[in-house]
Amino acid sequence: MNSSTRQDSLRDAFTKNFISFSLGCFINVVNGAFVYIYFKNQVFQRDPRYVLYIHLVINDMILLTVSVALQIVTYTVPLRVAACCIMLLILTTTNKISPLNLAAMAVERYIAVCRPLHHAQICTVQRAYALIALIWGVSVTPFFTDLFILLATQPPSFFSGTIICYPSYVFSTPYHKTHSVTIQVLLFSFVFLTLIITYLKIFCAARAASGSNQASARNARNTILLHGVQLLICMLSYISPFINIILVAISPRDRTKILLGSFLLTSVLPRLLSPLIYGVRDKKFSSHIRLHFCRKCHSSVEKRVNRTGPRRRSKREFD
Repeated sequence: MNSSTRQDSLRDAFTKNFISFSLGCFINVVNGAFVYIYFKNQVFQRDPRYVLYIHLVINDMILLTVSVALQIVTYTVPLRVAACCIMLLILTTTNKISPLNLAAMAVERYIAVCRPLHHAQICTVQRAYALIALIWGVSVTPFFTDLFILLATQPPSFFSGTIICYPSYVFSTPYHKTHSVTIQVLLFSFVFLTLIITYLKIFCAARAASGSNQASARNARNTILLHGVQLLICMLSYISPFINIILVAISPRDRTKILLGSFLLTSVLPRLLSPLIYGVRDKKFSSHIRLHFCRKCHSSVEKRVNRTGPRRRSKREFD
């Protein structure tokens, strides 16, 4: 998000918001197509793997929508602290859900490859929904901790004023900084270790397997490796403020451009990775997408033929 709204001219502000809004809409349309295919076919709703995947996609859509909306709002109207806290609640919660969901998907792939006989009993749809509820509970708890610290350290007049809606501006006390660093270290250490352990387990299973089992293990290993790349990109959103400080110090004239590029690379474009990693690579999902859109194209062609057919026949009869 851009916190330098006063340094931008009207033209620059419009250009930046238009770029962010256009990319956000495009990515949400792509993600929305996968969500539509998921709810259109019950075969996906009965598989915990796809339940976790579509939860990640929906979470990314919420995160992207709030991020872009918050950037546009900071350019247009001043936000009250209460309204800002509501938006930060959604933003910080969904931001923590993404890596935890990646860890859950990696564990599911590990069980499918290394414990195939127990996969159906362990990984059920009901447990997938329970795990999603647990992920939301764990992700939302740090925000309420920050909120309680804010209520204890700030006077009541603080909440009636306006503020630049950015986490470091709202939660600016030393307690908030310590709490934020602690949560980030614990969260990403847990997710990183989960991905490493599951990857190594699946890698060993792939070497020991043969035939179709080896191909399945190899695909699962590549998927978890891509999850690791996605996790690293998620971590960029946490280290981007430090990178921004360094880049702005090097080139202060390009401050707003640096902040925009950082926002697009760490908050907007990563939301496109989920459909690319799972939706496009997954044969079942990609085949349903092609089948659905081919049917749509075929039905539209049939409607055009049916509309033009009677006209041509009537002209022939008249002649």
